[in-house]
Amino acid sequence: MPSPTSRRTVLTAAIAAAAGAGTLSTAAVADATPHHRPTAPPPSVDNHAWTTYTDWRCGHGAGTRAVAGRRAGLVIGHALGRTDYTDPHTGTTAAWDYATWTSPVHRSSVPATEVIASWNADTPAGTWIRIELRGRYSDGTESPWYVMGRWAAGDGDIRRTSVDDQSDGKSSVWTDTFSVDDAASGLRLLSYRLRLTLYRTPGSRLTPTVWRIGAMASDIPDRFTVPASTPGLVRELPVPRYSQNVHVGQYPEYDNGGEAWCSPTSSQMIIEYWGRTPSADDLAWVEPGLQDPQVCHAARFTYDNQYEGCGNWPFNAAYAATYRDMSAAVTRLGSLKDVETLVRTGIPVITSQSFLKEELIGAGYGTSGHLMTVIGFTPDGDVVANDPASPDDEAVRHVYRRHEWETIWLRTKRYDAEGKVKSGTGGVCYVYWPSHPSPAQRRALRSFGLL
Repeated sequence: MPSPTSRRTVLTAAIAAAAGAGTLSTAAVADATPHHRPTAPPPSVDNHAWTTYTDWRCGHGAGTRAVAGRRAGLVIGHALGRTDYTDPHTGTTAAWDYATWTSPVHRSSVPATEVIASWNADTPAGTWIRIELRGRYSDGTESPWYVMGRWAAGDGDIRRTSVDDQSDGKSSVWTDTFSVDDAASGLRLLSYRLRLTLYRTPGSRLTPTVWRIGAMASDIPDRFTVPASTPGLVRELPVPRYSQNVHVGQYPEYDNGGEAWCSPTSSQMIIEYWGRTPSADDLAWVEPGLQDPQVCHAARFTYDNQYEGCGNWPFNAAYAATYRDMSAAVTRLGSLKDVETLVRTGIPVITSQSFLKEELIGAGYGTSGHLMTVIGFTPDGDVVANDPASPDDEAVRHVYRRHEWETIWLRTKRYDAEGKVKSGTGGVCYVYWPSHPSPAQRRALRSFGLL
């Protein structure tokens, strides 16, 4: 069962108060309904990313260099300078050579109350990256440069971390989310830039490679309920099943162990659905004999040392993209019709939700925050989900009522067991896909601004 409370819940409650190559074979159940045109992205969400050689050349680089090829990227061309960084989680101070890249200004199609950045990168040992965001408000002023993450794929050089206590009196950063402090005031973020700083061991020729940097800007209206969508797909994807609960008590240094590993467990299911797995060398640190050691691996390498948890949304997406030819993003979708659009092409979706036990029949628990994976839909339109909060791997597959699922995922307001108003995620989800998707997958991803 998911942890009954989490730091994610505390953060979202505060927000509310402020108010590869190739793809998987289609060895799945056939689509039993006529194909329909992908739904348009909801008008409350704007996705944008920089991914191409031209994108990297259009930004302002200082020491960075765009690299062409099958997968364009950004690397350190030459060191712009050298700086010291004191890791707040180890107390260690080290010198690093660095270079920077700043994106062009992106004017969001949605004047936003929230922005979540996500990135795909490779950081060999001896390298890491910092991701920052700066926006322009509707009152004509600008925010400071907010740190959205200090990130490395490993944990030998720095401890990957979000940064607390960032605010300018108009907006704040809550772990992985930029949020306008008082949405009722009418203040919105109209545009933003992202800045990357790439670090490497002084004097070395090492470099991180960044393949994708982007953000999801949104303004989701307050809502306790959402309208029911009409079913339009019958399909089930063959996604591996992993239970977080078989890891209870294991590696408590990573978010108190398996009882809180819903996010990395879900991520690992989808990574393996796409045919990617950690190597034996990757798993050598895991105690021999543990079931599904790759889930322990996912927990360790999604762990946010400031948040003290494995549920940092962009860190999970970044972890997925460390696997060969994988892309990933954090976004919001508008309904289960949108999920159907992706599942139809073979792309499962990891969704974030919170609910009381009686609000999701068949779950058998309530949670203040939980990640599950939508892998398909039944002939009645109900959701087929891999729920990691299950007693064992075999029990992970569940069927949940469509409108119950849609409500607990899409609402932004809910009541807890004491009748107090709490916040919901408003449709947040992770989407992972091959960096060279099929034409049908490309069309579906493009319909939501993810390509």
